[in-house]
Amino acid sequence: MEERWSTEHVLSLAPDASSQKAAGKLSSPAPWSGTGTDGAALWGECKGSGRTPYRTVIDLAGPAYQCSCPSRKFPCKHALGLLLLWSGSAEAVPAAEPADWAADWLKGRQERARKPAAAPADPEAARRRAEKRGARVAAGAAELRLRLADRIRHGLADQSTAGPWEEVAARMVDAQAPGLAARVRELDALPQERLLEEYAMLHLLATAATRIDELPAELAATVRTRVGYTVEAAEVLAGPTVRDRWLVLGSRDTSDERLTTRRVWLRGAKTGRPALLLAFGRPGQAPDLALPTGHLLEAELAYHPGARPLRAVLGTRYGAPEAGPAAPPAGLTVAEAVAGYGTAVADDPWLEHWPTVLTGVVPVRTPDGWYLTDSHHTVPVRASAVPEAALWRLAAVSTGRPLTLFGEYGHQGFAPVTAWAAGRRPVGLTNA
Repeated sequence: MEERWSTEHVLSLAPDASSQKAAGKLSSPAPWSGTGTDGAALWGECKGSGRTPYRTVIDLAGPAYQCSCPSRKFPCKHALGLLLLWSGSAEAVPAAEPADWAADWLKGRQERARKPAAAPADPEAARRRAEKRGARVAAGAAELRLRLADRIRHGLADQSTAGPWEEVAARMVDAQAPGLAARVRELDALPQERLLEEYAMLHLLATAATRIDELPAELAATVRTRVGYTVEAAEVLAGPTVRDRWLVLGSRDTSDERLTTRRVWLRGAKTGRPALLLAFGRPGQAPDLALPTGHLLEAELAYHPGARPLRAVLGTRYGAPEAGPAAPPAGLTVAEAVAGYGTAVADDPWLEHWPTVLTGVVPVRTPDGWYLTDSHHTVPVRASAVPEAALWRLAAVSTGRPLTLFGEYGHQGFAPVTAWAAGRRPVGLTNA
């Protein structure tokens, strides 16, 4: 029988504060009927505003959720409400066999998990495709170097006759280098004082893309990733894995017109290694990956290759997430964080930020913006990555006292994700 979760665990899965509040109203037996659990899953029907109740089913191993409501939030308030009902009272969600509609969804998940991997492609054909793409990427990168040189010769002060970068970005797409295309598109929106810096980094990446075969294996893998080559999760998991008890440091969702991206940062309790998990969902809907901040998950991770491995794929799990230590994670001073980022950039020159835990810092707002300060040094907050309301929430959590912060530190400053204050559970800042 699956051990019931704490209320804190359930609420940590909510995508925002309003979902937590709405779920609380659905945490009593009154709106629910047909609830049940078999130890591995929960299900029930929740009365809504229409004539037909919403059918909600939860796979506790994921956790994963399915609800017939039209909400674009994930998990929705009905899934959270059912979890709160179950966590609060075993009698409210009795042991039972799954309802037919719940059993169908659970069976579908099991079948997809057991689906065998696709048969391997013809190695010779794959080699020819790789060579053909490599030639296209190298040609596109060489063209990009010429375009950048032309802009420099034209002069940064007057780009009026140079035209937009969109046409060059389209050429990079044709060259099968989507990573280069994405960076090129950003050039039109950059302020003039940052153009030379970005031109230099883009020129360095384009140069490396024309000489991938001459680079050390780890750096070559980094360049391929930056250019836009992808590696299937199954291929990554086929390589070495790292088993550890991973502390969930925080998560952040970002959305555009194409998809929603969830980033979940972990740190190994034994190895101390950081890891970044990425999951994707339809526009406006959070992905099917929910790991509560501050909890520990024993699992195997496989890292994508690179000079500074960070992105990983979640492999075998050994149980559900468990409540982590009450104390905040060990962190660095501001000076140590700067040095750590410098070491990371030495391995990967295009690294814009690195996951970092700062300890003993106080958020301060000045006329020039937000800053984090410890007893010796100050670092600016990368406000473009964090809503203003979240920064005020951070100030309220701190109340002028030092706290521990997890976030991403880079050359533009620190972007806070999670805060730990003395005696309080972690507070997520980015999805509030």
